[in-house]
Amino acid sequence: MSDNPRPNRTRSVMGNILMFLPGLAVAASAIVKFASVPAVVRQMSAMGFSGERYTLVAVLELVSAILFLYPRTRSVGLLFLSAFLGGAVCSHIQVGDVAKGIGPAMFLAIAWTGACLRHPEILWSFQNPRLSSRAVAST
Repeated sequence: MSDNPRPNRTRSVMGNILMFLPGLAVAASAIVKFASVPAVVRQMSAMGFSGERYTLVAVLELVSAILFLYPRTRSVGLLFLSAFLGGAVCSHIQVGDVAKGIGPAMFLAIAWTGACLRHPEILWSFQNPRLSSRAVAST
């Protein structure tokens, strides 16, 4: 018998839906940046992202979304997505627009909720404290 049972079908479907939504939203946001929509360009410029920095943000956003949406690279994608969306929250706070920072924070919470539903083993260190403390002690 395994310590990490496979999630039931409902959890799996809900997890997939909750992961797909923020992944799709981040991908769409990257596409809008690549399309150079004037309102987005103005907002990003006001935050200090113009020229090469603007392009880099769009590339990082798209790479994060693709890695997260592709099942084989989902764990790395979740890390990239977490870093990217955390940076988005910080950028909004830095320019004094805290209300707009709530959006990336919500997408991040939804992505993590979906990942936890679909892949409960992602929280392995919370499931068996003795195992995680042994792993730390052996390193």
